[in-house]
Amino acid sequence: VQLQASGGGLVQAGGSLRLSCAASGLTFSNYGMGWFRQAPGKEREFVATISWSGTITNYDDSVKGRFTISRDNAKNTVYLQMNSLKPEDTAVYFCAARNLYSSSSLSRTYDYWGQGTLVTVSS
Repeated sequence: VQLQASGGGLVQAGGSLRLSCAASGLTFSNYGMGWFRQAPGKEREFVATISWSGTITNYDDSVKGRFTISRDNAKNTVYLQMNSLKPEDTAVYFCAARNLYSSSSLSRTYDYWGQGTLVTVSS
């Protein structure tokens, strides 16, 4: 199983980025997916999650209303659209897959992790 995250970069505060995570080696539509992030010197934290069908999503309060998680099962890809970015959003962003149809904010419930993509938001 491979999860390849991409789309990170340097952006000014208030700007937008879209992260992508391409999955291979698994039946993507059977998996709930999530995005997590880890800032320098901090623990990894939950960002967003989506169920297998895309009908159920959940967000951390810190990103609610600014970030949108979505998925395209035909392309085996999950996305994270990030708008109104803030310097405190700076982190390495990881995508993860769990072998259950449902979504989850708990990192310990995920089976596979991508390598991460760095997002840097300048003030």
